[in-house]
Amino acid sequence: MPLPPPANREPPHTRQIVCRGYRRADGLWDIDAHLRDTRDEPLQTFGRGEIPPGEPLHEMWMRLTVDDELTVIDLRASIEQAPYPACPHFPAERFEKLIGQRIAPGWTARVRLALGGVHGCTHLVELLGPLATTAIQTVYAWRGESLDGHQHQPPEDFIDSCHSLVADGEVAQRLWPGRGDDD
Repeated sequence: MPLPPPANREPPHTRQIVCRGYRRADGLWDIDAHLRDTRDEPLQTFGRGEIPPGEPLHEMWMRLTVDDELTVIDLRASIEQAPYPACPHFPAERFEKLIGQRIAPGWTARVRLALGGVHGCTHLVELLGPLATTAIQTVYAWRGESLDGHQHQPPEDFIDSCHSLVADGEVAQRLWPGRGDDD
């Protein structure tokens, strides 16, 4: 384990998030996400009564459809399990606020502005972060490994998006020579 040895502890809660990117036959991209929370001990809830160990407290699915520029074309969600009676009745049409938005710097702030607080579901809003990251990884990898064998330039917002991709750093200079230079 790459982390230091832990203190003596017990695992009461497990959250699993699995995201998978798909290239569609029509040229769009589907990014599917599954969130599942389970407990290792019984949990008493207001809406469902006692939830036994291993049974999902939360089980939710989302599908984000984007184009090659990471513009949101569609967004769907399904709540299969939740602790409160109102959770499965979250109005899915609220996600329409994100259709036409591009996954780019500021995405998380735009999501929270459109769907934060009483206008959203905490878990589905949180799931949009890993969905966006998976979309970026899926689409940008495809761009870099295009069928014509040429090295493609990254989108403008890719360089300087983290410490490894700084414009004058080793990675950017090796993969995209001259890109990000001011001369």
